[in-house]
Amino acid sequence: MDNKLTIYNTLSKKKEAFEALNPPHVGMYVCGPTVYGDPHLGHARPAIAFDLVFRYLQHLDYKVRYVRNITDVGHLENDADEGEDKIAKKARLEELEPMEVVQYYTNSYHKAMRALNVLDPSIEPNASGHIMEQLAMIRKILEAGYAYESAGSIYFDVEKYNETNPYGILSGRKVEELVSTSRELEGQAEKKNSFDFALWKKAAPEHIMRWSSEWSDGFPGWHMECSAMGTRYLGEQFDIHGGGMDLLFPHHESEIAQSVAANGKMPVRYWMHNNMITLNGQKMGKSLGNAVSLEEFFTGENPILEQAYSPMTIRFFIMQAHYRSTLDFSNEALQAAEKGYRRMMAAMEVLDKLEANANNGESVDTGKLKDKCYEAMNDDFNSPVVIAHLFDGVKTINSIKDGKLKIDQENLQSLKELYLVFVNDILGLKNEEEAAGDDSLSGQLIETLLNLRREAKGNKDFNTADKIRDQLTAIGVTLKDTKEGTEWSL
Repeated sequence: MDNKLTIYNTLSKKKEAFEALNPPHVGMYVCGPTVYGDPHLGHARPAIAFDLVFRYLQHLDYKVRYVRNITDVGHLENDADEGEDKIAKKARLEELEPMEVVQYYTNSYHKAMRALNVLDPSIEPNASGHIMEQLAMIRKILEAGYAYESAGSIYFDVEKYNETNPYGILSGRKVEELVSTSRELEGQAEKKNSFDFALWKKAAPEHIMRWSSEWSDGFPGWHMECSAMGTRYLGEQFDIHGGGMDLLFPHHESEIAQSVAANGKMPVRYWMHNNMITLNGQKMGKSLGNAVSLEEFFTGENPILEQAYSPMTIRFFIMQAHYRSTLDFSNEALQAAEKGYRRMMAAMEVLDKLEANANNGESVDTGKLKDKCYEAMNDDFNSPVVIAHLFDGVKTINSIKDGKLKIDQENLQSLKELYLVFVNDILGLKNEEEAAGDDSLSGQLIETLLNLRREAKGNKDFNTADKIRDQLTAIGVTLKDTKEGTEWSL
């Protein structure tokens, strides 16, 4: 396949033609969750956005090594260098071992990802399992002269680094601006400058998670884990680094500085960032207290939710916006996504049953639709445009079914393959009702009611027949009477 893929590179602030460093291999690293609470909608967006990237690169026949980390140590409150470790705090409050907290919420995250049909990464390393790699990188940074020890902690010397390498290259921030905007925090006296960041922190006596080093018993700084694990599994320079836009500064900016200081080269060729999910214009997240867990979405058990929303509805909702665009949550938007998802699945069922025909009317040429879908995906993974093109194709599918368009066997087969590839394989959507099986209890009950409706119609009891239809419609069952009988879908 002729690859014309372009990616918006946060570093260059423009779209760039994508070329893997060692074609056809691609190294991709995405910042995963800090596992101290139930996964929420904010976790779903980067997972689904980069799952789309992973799926499409594989579809283009790249061999992708996809690394998505688990943060289980060193991430302090307010993303600062002081305060309590988020996981240790949760462990203290719930009277658990920190690794019990890690395991519980990692399992919860994995369960949610499976429900959302997010593919497993190639490697999923834990920060706590790579302390040796982080210590080794800290030593290299110290030897290069870009870090210093203070009271048993090691800090990155941003001002020294900025003399030869621009700190702020990713975010566009200037060190001079950081001087004027930095807050005075507890422990700042240990630093040369308030904007220096911790590579290693000496643990306070009450700090639970700690490891031995030549400087102190302590733990690595939050930024260090991704630099060390990215280098460990993808090399000193790899292709794609992704994550939420909220990580651009200081997390990813600090990653660049650490890696350049340790290895002497820029670590990543393409930086990609998904935008936020907002609620009434405000970022939705656990730290702001307005996060809704994915489990609450799936069950509807949250006061701001008008109903339950299925995992595929959530996935469809997220992909209706480009990954770099802000996505605002509302019940109305999710309900519209639910209708759109069901319409797409219904069209897939119709398409599966279609046969070639020689009816009068215009002939269907699948090639144009196929080209449009690839053009959209090659344009920085533009999923909303792909979905729009696929809905244009839904109109074609229904017109073929109704005998208004004719299609030969070759184009029909191409159309079926196109929808299987783009809807199932690339967008990652699956038919939830089909997965549950037509033999499920709900399916059996619906069939029983339809049999009663048929009997009522046969007995000319149209009031009862209409009442059954109306009640089924009220609970989300769509009926369509045909010559062959009544078709239904959820």
